[in-house]
Amino acid sequence: MKRLFLGMTLVWALVAAPSWAQVEDLKSEDPKRRAKAAEELGKQKDTSSIEALRGVLKDPDRNVRAEVVAAIVAIGTQHSLGPLMEATRDSEPSIQILAVDGLVNFYYPGYVQTGWTAALKKFGTGLKGRVTEVNTLVVDPYVQVAPEVVEALGRVATGGTSMESRALAARAAGILRARGAVPQLVEALKSKDSGVILDSLRALEKIGDKSAGPQISFLLRDLHEPVQVAAIDTMGQLQNRESIPALQDVLKTTKKANPRRAALVALAKMPDPSSKPLFLQYLEDKDKYLRAAAAEGIGRIGDAADRGRVKAAFDAERSESPRLSLAFAMVHLGELDHLAYLLDALNSTFHRGEARPFLAELARKPEVLQKLYQPLKNGSNDQKKNLAQVVASSGNAESIPYLDELSHDPNPEVAQEAIRAAKSLKARL
Repeated sequence: MKRLFLGMTLVWALVAAPSWAQVEDLKSEDPKRRAKAAEELGKQKDTSSIEALRGVLKDPDRNVRAEVVAAIVAIGTQHSLGPLMEATRDSEPSIQILAVDGLVNFYYPGYVQTGWTAALKKFGTGLKGRVTEVNTLVVDPYVQVAPEVVEALGRVATGGTSMESRALAARAAGILRARGAVPQLVEALKSKDSGVILDSLRALEKIGDKSAGPQISFLLRDLHEPVQVAAIDTMGQLQNRESIPALQDVLKTTKKANPRRAALVALAKMPDPSSKPLFLQYLEDKDKYLRAAAAEGIGRIGDAADRGRVKAAFDAERSESPRLSLAFAMVHLGELDHLAYLLDALNSTFHRGEARPFLAELARKPEVLQKLYQPLKNGSNDQKKNLAQVVASSGNAESIPYLDELSHDPNPEVAQEAIRAAKSLKARL
């Protein structure tokens, strides 16, 4: 027995030895050796190495610091959060970004991709491309982000050492639904850098704090079209009704297509009798995007007297996106048989992204929610997965048994989506 114990001890020592050797190499006078040691420790993913790596976060060589932060990100676990928050204070923008993305990766596994992480460690390669990408990721509602992490992201969003690090920190705040960072995101809107402004606006839209709406108004006439459009989009999403006159003015006076489309979509999200003449006017416009937005606005106003006009437009429409908007309007106006059209669109790779938000909004009506349970149970796999998301965002306590039943679906993707949906719904209730 004693021999067995000694043998096991020897095996353990041999396995552990490389890790301890690399920990010692972190103290080497050779920066290349220190960097290599950090890289190897990251590959081993040994949580016990984190404290040793943390002690090298202030290494004078930026390449070493980059490898250290990358290693901490690779190891992960909750023990990585403290060192990563510390690394967000690094003077090197690329290291700040590695740290910020590592924080996101803890809550959204897979966010950090090997390819761009390697590029970042080369200090700048690919950063501009990342900033200009439109990011639609967001954590599930049940994910709870530590307040200290939110504070760190907000601090970098307004005080990062480069515009790129500020923009990507703002993006991270949006992905994590970091409500506590809203004041910093609003402050970041005053930046002279379009990338920072755009990511801050998109983050505010994801977070959904309506109190930020009035503080965005000054951007509705921004001379940089992408910023203006993003501000209009965010204003509509946050439903800042004080902006209705300004949005109506943008629609009437701007000749550019994208701001006009965005303005009508925003107005449609805030149905107001003063906008109805505009909705009726654009219901027959040659621009299909304006027709779609007009239909949505008419539907949300909810005047049953418009049912015949909307039905005629639906029958005459030949473009799929406006037809989906018109079907959405018809359900809002009481014609529940048009739900079938929206449900069928969930089977389309091209149009489920339009149909699902419509169904989520309509499902707030009890009579609509009840009609979704049958296809949730017996629909196609695509319908089941998308309806699980709909029920997660708009269901109630009575919806939970339906999702629990779906979690046993023979299709593993459907079952997994049902489990996620149930967790999100329970967190919301």
